[in-house]
Amino acid sequence: MQGKLLNVGFGNVVVLSRIVAIVSPQSAPMKRLKEEARSNGKLIDATQGRRTRSIVITDSDHVVLSAVQAETIAQRFSTDLTSKQES
Repeated sequence: MQGKLLNVGFGNVVVLSRIVAIVSPQSAPMKRLKEEARSNGKLIDATQGRRTRSIVITDSDHVVLSAVQAETIAQRFSTDLTSKQES
């Protein structure tokens, strides 16, 4: 499989083209989404034991928890996307 990777913290990466959304974890709907993913075996914890600061949702319904701020990941996403389009 070929695709650009997005660093979501601590050396953990997600395939850029598979990302549907990058959201903050504080709202009630995001907490429900996280619990639903956990019960379906689709939750990936990439926080390395730190506080969850963002949630990355993929097109395969996997939910990736990250200790990196959502704004930081979104900035990395847009930078990587821009460099991909320039290639």
